[in-house]
Amino acid sequence: MGLILSIESSCDDTGVGITRVEDRALLLHRKISQEGAHSKYGGVVPELASRLHATAFPKLIEECRPYFPELVGVAVTNRPGLAVTLQQGAIVAQALGIGLGVPIIPVDHLVAHIYSLFIEKEEVKPVLVLLVSGGHTKLLWFNGIGEICELSSTLDDSVGEAFDKVAKMLGAGYPGGPVVEELARKGGRDLGFPLPLNRRDRLDFSFSGLKNAVRLAIEKGEGAPADIAYSFQKRAIDHLLQKLEIAIQLTSPQFVGVVGGVSANKLLRERVGELGKRYRFTPLYPELKWCSDNGAMVGRAGIPLLERGDVVSPTQLKVYPRTSFPKCSFLRKNFPSKN
Repeated sequence: MGLILSIESSCDDTGVGITRVEDRALLLHRKISQEGAHSKYGGVVPELASRLHATAFPKLIEECRPYFPELVGVAVTNRPGLAVTLQQGAIVAQALGIGLGVPIIPVDHLVAHIYSLFIEKEEVKPVLVLLVSGGHTKLLWFNGIGEICELSSTLDDSVGEAFDKVAKMLGAGYPGGPVVEELARKGGRDLGFPLPLNRRDRLDFSFSGLKNAVRLAIEKGEGAPADIAYSFQKRAIDHLLQKLEIAIQLTSPQFVGVVGGVSANKLLRERVGELGKRYRFTPLYPELKWCSDNGAMVGRAGIPLLERGDVVSPTQLKVYPRTSFPKCSFLRKNFPSKN
């Protein structure tokens, strides 16, 4: 059936991949990270990220050239993300589509994260998905590429953003997820930070209050950096697991997937595994190399989209900084005033 070339540039990782449609085999994957360039700023600088994508793409696409004759489509992340970085990937996709005479497969970045569970695998469904990344924190119900609905989202910061900001406050470095996790291993004293939105009638997430509690503890000198990191990570994961457990009780899933950059966190995986034993579901996680943004997950998501005919011509491709999913209809009965 041919090959898909995939492109990812929604934030600060430049990724490409070559995926065979027939058997989902990943033939090539390349990624250039910008972490070093952004680390001194404590976060991603959009204009810098855009320039670095423009520099990286020619090198990566050149490696894909031997596969050009067999391409049947170019899958590209077109939402959500930073407009200036999404546009870099879109420009490359358009040039390839026009030059090679193949259609463009627009891919939602969040859907691609769900498909990181299925790289070189057949998909399973339905799956209750906890999506935890630098830009998003959501509970989603996945029943195939055209059937995804949202149970809840964060009211403010994403959990990944909270990790980044706590790391910056502690002077621990960037990106925040792995450095806070490493620092937390050296701590052990729980400072008793408040559990956000500690209510059983809410599925929403919120991390602004927890982040502020960390700031106050640092200002008052209430704990060593390692203990602050330990306490923050523990409470952030407590919060994720409380809402996930409510969703599990609501949906009785056979599979629960955890995706996004924060899905690499070992404590989070351990805690979800414990829930799996209690509620008898199968936990699903991406391989660690597929947790952060990458072209392979875009290509994997592109296969069912191509099979459905969800393609556009190169000149029709547009990018969108935001995305949305319909609210899950079964929430109306259980949370009528909130969803």
